[in-house]
Order: sequence, then structure tokens, then C-alpha cells
Amino acid sequence: MVLASLLPFAGINADSIQASLDSVYIQMGRQTLLHLKVSRPANVKGELLLNKQLTERGIYPVCGDSVELRAPIAVDTVRQGNMLSLSYDIPVQSFDSGMYQLPELLYISGSDTLHSNRVALKVVPVKASANDTINDYASVSDPAEKSFFDFVPDWFLDYWWIILIVAVAICVFIWATRRVKQKGSLLPKKPEPTPYEKAVRDLKNLKAKGLWEKGLEKSYYTELTDIIRRYLSGRFGINAMEMTSRQILQRLGHDHQTAEQRPIVRQILDMADFVKFAKVRPLPDDNVLAFENAVKFVEQTKPAPEEENADSKIREGGKS
Repeated sequence: MVLASLLPFAGINADSIQASLDSVYIQMGRQTLLHLKVSRPANVKGELLLNKQLTERGIYPVCGDSVELRAPIAVDTVRQGNMLSLSYDIPVQSFDSGMYQLPELLYISGSDTLHSNRVALKVVPVKASANDTINDYASVSDPAEKSFFDFVPDWFLDYWWIILIVAVAICVFIWATRRVKQKGSLLPKKPEPTPYEKAVRDLKNLKAKGLWEKGLEKSYYTELTDIIRRYLSGRFGINAMEMTSRQILQRLGHDHQTAEQRPIVRQILDMADFVKFAKVRPLPDDNVLAFENAVKFVEQTKPAPEEENADSKIREGGKS
């Protein structure tokens, strides 16, 4: 009998918290109340943790931001002896249909933390067409904290990667068009060979033909002198293709870079004139000497590395 009489007092002195919903079914966008019953000793400080979890807008999102616990939170306090009974009414709202299980709510009672039970909430969608009039719903409002994405159309956010590919393709097309107009091609052109490189290449090709060995001395000397004339034009700026042999030799004598090599060029030009105009058939040794003199002249007058680099920069600058 004594034990039975003490049980009610034991229940009153125990801390407890109990959660329940006003309605377990709500329409999307509507609100219901979450009732929270808390019992704690009157001489112990207590606080509902949710009050600290609310944002500046008075919202605490749960269930993956699909459900919102909102302010204002109403509280009613009743004292029963040495115990306090607190009743909290917390607005609940959701804009996503579905079945949700609300999380536990915490209440700090002295050094203890009380955990409420979890309650289930079902949010049903609103069945309405585009032409239906919807009442009892708040009008659409601007977000409290606007961002750049609030002004971006939805289609842009959905297909941004396609738009990016198109933009890159347009930029590449514009770049390619301008490069073709300026450079003549998309890929950079190989640097043109220098006059020295051209002369060396042409002399090797001439030797490989074996013209004078085949009795084609006139063709041999014509190509040999043309190689020298083109080299003089590219290397020293002498318009040798339009000059006579005498004019070329006079010009070489007036240039300190070629004055010492003038006898070498004279042997080539004189022998070529004999063959072409006097129809003289030179000896094999004369043909070999003329070729060797051409090689010697090109090698002795080739530009130094510093001069060659300067010439290549000038040619590149002229093309751009």
C-alpha cells in the first residue's frame, strides 16, 4: 500500500518530453502544429534547443529541407508542486509531398538532455490545374536572401553544359577565322630556309643530276649560275637575276663582304659565258672547279649565327 501511494509522486518528479502532431496529414503548403509536452523540476533551468536552431527567418529545416519547423513557437507553462509542465506549439509546414518522419527534438534540463519521440507526417499534393483558383495560400514572394541564380532562367541551369559547348565552339571558330586571315593557315608555318640553306640544297641537287657528265654542259652552267644569282639576291640583296656577269662582278667588288671572293665568282661566270655564248665545251676539270668554287663562295659568305637569327626575326616580322 505504501509503495502504491508513492508511485504518482515518482511520475511527477521524473523529467519527460512527448511529441504529437495536430494532424498527421496535411496538404502541401499548409501548416499543422507539433505539440511538445515537457515535464521538468521547477528548480532546474531548462531550454528547448529548437529556439537556438531557428534561422534569422524563423525556420528550422528538417527531413532534407522538405519540412520546416517555424516560429513563432507558443509555450504554456503550468506549475504542479515542484514540477513544471510546459506545452509547446510549433508550426510545421512542407512544400514537398511525401511521407516524412520528423526528427527527435531536444530539451536541455539542467545537465540532462531529453529526447522526444519521432512522429510521422504525410504531405499530400494539391490537385489543381493551371486554370483553377487556389484560395487560402499565400501569394508568391521573393526570397529573403537573393542570389545571382534567382535571376537565371531555369532552362539555363538545366542546359548550361550545352550552352558552354556552343560558346566554346563559337570562340574557336572566331579564332580560327582570324588566324586564317592573318597567317593563311591554322597551323604555324614552318620557317622558310635561309638563302644559305637554299643554296646548299640546290647545289646538292645539281650535283646529283650529273648534267655535265651527260654532255649537258649548257644546262649545267645555267643552273649553277642561277643558284649563285639567287643566293646573291637573298643573302646580300643584289638583284643578280637581272644583271650581266660584269655588273655582278662590279657589285661584288664594291661590297667588303664579297670583295675577297670576287675571283671565285669570276671563274664561274666566265666559264658559264664561254659555254652559253661561245659554245665552248669545257674540260671536266673546269666543270669540277666551277662547282667547287660555287660551294666555296657560299660557305665563305654564309651569315654568322647572330646575323642569321636577326635575319629570321626580320622575315617573321615582315610576314606578320
